[in-house]
Amino acid sequence: MKKLISILLAAVLTLGALVACTASASDPAAAKGFTIAVPNDTTNEARALKLLEANGLIKLKEGSGETATKLDIAENPYNITIEEIEAAQLPSMLKDVDYAVINSNYAAGAGLNPGKDALIREGAESPYANILAVKAGNENEPKLLALKAALESRQVADYFLAHGSELGAVGTVTNPTDGYDASIDYDALNGVTVTVAATPTPHALVLNEVVKDILAAKGITLEVVEFTDYVQPNNVVDSGEIDANYFQHQPYLDDFNAQNGTNVVSIASVHVEPLGMYAGKQSSLDALKK
Repeated sequence: MKKLISILLAAVLTLGALVACTASASDPAAAKGFTIAVPNDTTNEARALKLLEANGLIKLKEGSGETATKLDIAENPYNITIEEIEAAQLPSMLKDVDYAVINSNYAAGAGLNPGKDALIREGAESPYANILAVKAGNENEPKLLALKAALESRQVADYFLAHGSELGAVGTVTNPTDGYDASIDYDALNGVTVTVAATPTPHALVLNEVVKDILAAKGITLEVVEFTDYVQPNNVVDSGEIDANYFQHQPYLDDFNAQNGTNVVSIASVHVEPLGMYAGKQSSLDALKK
């Protein structure tokens, strides 16, 4: 009996090995597997997964919305492993993964050119426009309206036109102004300082290279405080420590407020940063799609 059991066990193991070899031969992607790193914050992970879905790499469950995670993947024909990483760390993770889906500001900050280096990319029609946000109740504060007007200026629009490819950003202001709001008493703002929390690229660049001069012409000092994370910029605005922030899109802000009990609101839509997937261990999408 023991001999018969041993023979049957050997047959089962052999059959399993043959099935595995056959599957690997017929589906190289399943045999290899690929790792794609994505942002781990709720809205940007969903956004990254939708980008992969739009390019035929995965399929999400029907009805998956702006809070979709890797658990909502319904079909995974290329045996992709999704690795969730803090957004700011994704560029440094490229050497350890096959591909990474990176926010344009972090890609540009790491020396990547979003307009040229991204293997796949959201279109300019992306609904995830970056906003100027303030603490609820401060929306009509004159110095913040002056900041809003400066960001909605022709000078800022032209900056995005000139540097959009390298920054991975496209301006969204449809009717740019001269940078000033006629309803504001700028004489009363002479000598005032407005503080803004921003991530380095392109937000702090736009503020320091364009907006600062527009406000300075009216005697307003712009102080830009740079952050490299997506948490503190909202916390310091909600606490009143800093007047405004410029780093995020509306879906992220909505989720942040809901999760943290903060009360930060948008007062302007400035630009969009199409999310892109960049090569890590692989040099192109060819390896993934073979």
